[in-house]
Amino acid sequence: MGRFHRHDDGAVHIHDAHHDHGAPGNHTGGSAPQHPGAGDHSGYRTGAERIEVLERIFGENDRTAAGNRADFARHGVCAINLMSSPGAGKTALLRHTLGQLAGSIRIGVIEGDIETSLDADRLAGFGAAVTLVNTGDGFGGECHLDAPMVRSALPRLPLAGLDLVLIENVGNLVCPAEFDVGEHARAMVYAVTEGEEKPLKYPVMFRSADIVVINKIDLLPHLDFALDAFHANLRAVNPKVATMEVSARTGQGVRSWCDWLASKVVAVRQGETPTVTGE
Repeated sequence: MGRFHRHDDGAVHIHDAHHDHGAPGNHTGGSAPQHPGAGDHSGYRTGAERIEVLERIFGENDRTAAGNRADFARHGVCAINLMSSPGAGKTALLRHTLGQLAGSIRIGVIEGDIETSLDADRLAGFGAAVTLVNTGDGFGGECHLDAPMVRSALPRLPLAGLDLVLIENVGNLVCPAEFDVGEHARAMVYAVTEGEEKPLKYPVMFRSADIVVINKIDLLPHLDFALDAFHANLRAVNPKVATMEVSARTGQGVRSWCDWLASKVVAVRQGETPTVTGE
């Protein structure tokens, strides 16, 4: 299988042993990749057929994402793609969010999970319209939401009566970052229990985020975690990303998160063009 990523122009790029980025430290000829600190990637090889398949997959996804974005625009709805690893606290943060914004911002939630309605059930009772997308029918359970999945959920939301749609993506630090779902912005929830090095190990996810919400800060006194080192690692892969610190358990900092969401809703109402951060 080939290891791939997407360039800013949308082209699919495959890492293999014969590709040269033309920059010092990148792999050339038949040798393994020489990225600083990287292991041997020579086993990741592919051919033109796989590139063509990937381009078709992403092409279909991007066309559907554009349709989703047009539907959101038609109804004046702001859409936020909320991503994280499993257990980082997305759903707990959403519970606080729905509680604080109830009565001021009309919210719909698209809840993505491989199986069960557990997280969707936890969001009931806050006045938000919640619809569930289970991805378990995919090959072993899809590890992300893509644009067609989100599109399948839109008819179950009363878009004409909403201001904000929060898309809680499947918990995963890799795949969700690769798929535009029609969002206006991407927010990542990161838990301090995950370690300072994650931006360096999973740069695509951190690079794609417009804001990183640093969660579980109430645990900092009990952890061997260097917050400054995490911020340095994050800036190394995404220098312009916004950050805020919260505790979805105690509610600390959640008001600032809600204010950020409210600012995005206002921006969409004023007709600002969404710019999604990406590779």
